[in-house]
Amino acid sequence: MRTPSLAIIFLTVFIDLVGFGLVLPLLPNYSRSFGATGLQIGFIMAAYSAMQFLCAPAWGVLSDRIGRRPVLLVSTAGNAVSYLIFALGSSMTGSTALWVILLSRVFAGICGANISVAQAYIADITPPEDRSRRMGLIGMAFGLGFIVGPALAVVSRHYLGVMGPGGVAAVICAANFAMALVRLPESWKPGVSPPVRRARLSQFRHVMNRPVVGFLVMVFFLATFGFTCFESTLGLLIQQNFALDDPTAARTNAILFCFCGVIGAVVQTGPIGRLVKRMGEPKLIALSLIVFGLSLLPLPFIHGKTGLGLQGLVSAGAGAWWMILGSVAFLAVGSGLTRPPLFGLLSNLTPAEEQGGTLGVAQSAGSLARVLGPLFSGFLFDRHPSWPYLACGLLAVATGWLAWRKLVSGTAEDRRTTRPS
Repeated sequence: MRTPSLAIIFLTVFIDLVGFGLVLPLLPNYSRSFGATGLQIGFIMAAYSAMQFLCAPAWGVLSDRIGRRPVLLVSTAGNAVSYLIFALGSSMTGSTALWVILLSRVFAGICGANISVAQAYIADITPPEDRSRRMGLIGMAFGLGFIVGPALAVVSRHYLGVMGPGGVAAVICAANFAMALVRLPESWKPGVSPPVRRARLSQFRHVMNRPVVGFLVMVFFLATFGFTCFESTLGLLIQQNFALDDPTAARTNAILFCFCGVIGAVVQTGPIGRLVKRMGEPKLIALSLIVFGLSLLPLPFIHGKTGLGLQGLVSAGAGAWWMILGSVAFLAVGSGLTRPPLFGLLSNLTPAEEQGGTLGVAQSAGSLARVLGPLFSGFLFDRHPSWPYLACGLLAVATGWLAWRKLVSGTAEDRRTTRPS
């Protein structure tokens, strides 16, 4: 049997995130062009995560029982089909287009087991002391996916038309499936440490009843909830504050996502390992949330000259453009420094035979946040564009403070009770 490879699992997640990054920045403005309201856009953005919330724990537990490889293969193949459906929906008009795009996100969410199972894969082949650093590979795949994906979205939309981004994403995910089928070995041998079998609600209760483990899952939920505010409304905010048309707003949003991905990839390529060693996971989690929250607050108050196109946005509106880039850069730093130490600590506190189940619950909590976040931010955005940013920014700062109180200032006894036997 081939030796499990970090490079292969990284490529598997990265290529999948390229497809995700191709579609995500376009969803708000595509949906708006088909006549969707902010709340309807929130429903479309939330559909993927709603299905992940329902399915991720089951996929995680299944990977504990039958191995990581088959679950990753099924989810990768399903993603390719979902992006093909998205491409078809993009070529339609009106409510029909919205329903088909919604269907594509539902199907993608059902099959979207990649991240939690990839995290379990890394935990399988990594000693505990190195897990936070290696969990950064998932974050780096996110960052690089949000560099390459949005860039491909702009290029494919320009040269291939409205079906281009979805079609390219489908081809990329199909190639990812072929590569994983040939090159991805199994990392987990079912039966060596038999997984504990629990019903879905029992699995949730088991994880959440462990004080620090449950708290980390809650922190991940709140951090993800705040980030979805940025994801689901930035394109709409830029469109309104700079009076852009739909295509220009979509391109601008893709460029900002790409920039965010560059910063996130840089942060998680090198500094994350040194910062974990210097500060420890608890301090890094708490401070990253505070940085993220503070960076959200100024975004809705940055305005440019009315009626600028993309070129004018960069030149005549340079001051506002640089302020947006600065806020997004700090946001990407804060977000990029949260996930790796959080999942590293979560993995270290979980027995080997429960990695898939516990990380599946955490991923499911993140998916629930991605369900509620777009609905929450879309509803508030329809009332005033600043409200979702102020609410989520203050929420992230408060979560960082709570994380400091619980994880950094908490008693040694609290931390001991969470370590696996």
